[in-house]
Amino acid sequence: MSEKEIRVLYVQPGKYPEERTIPNTLKALQELVGGDIECCYPWRDRACVVCNSCGKIDGLTPNRMLGPADYLAGSFLVCAFYSEDFVSLSDKQIKQYEKLYHYPIAFLPTPHGLLPMKCTPEQYEQFQRDGNKLKIRPIDHGER
Repeated sequence: MSEKEIRVLYVQPGKYPEERTIPNTLKALQELVGGDIECCYPWRDRACVVCNSCGKIDGLTPNRMLGPADYLAGSFLVCAFYSEDFVSLSDKQIKQYEKLYHYPIAFLPTPHGLLPMKCTPEQYEQFQRDGNKLKIRPIDHGER
C-alpha cells in the first residue's frame, strides 16, 4: 500500500536542497519537476531521482551532476521506492543525498562542453546575472 504523503529531497537549480513532504500523486511530482516525469535509479539503496523527462531537450537549466559524465536539467527530487510505489526517504537517505547535492553547480560553457563548478547560491546568482561568465580575479604575485 502506498503512502499518501512522502518525504523527499527537492533540488532546484542554484539553491541548496530542501526536505519536503508532498502528496504522493503524479500531479504533485509533475508540478515539482515542471512536466512529465522520468525516474532514474543510479543507487543501490532504493532511492531514485524523479526529474523532467524532457529537461535537456526543452533547454531547462542544468542543475546537478548525475554520475561523472551526465547532468540533470531543471528541478528534480530524490525519493525512495518500494516495488512500484514511491515512498519516503529515511533519515539516513535524507542526510546522504542532501550532502551529495548540497552545493549548487554553475555549468561553465567551454569549447568541449559544460564544466561543472560547485558554488553557493549567491555565487550562482551572480554567475547567472553575468551571462554565464566566470569572473576570476588575477592572482597577485607581487613584484618580480
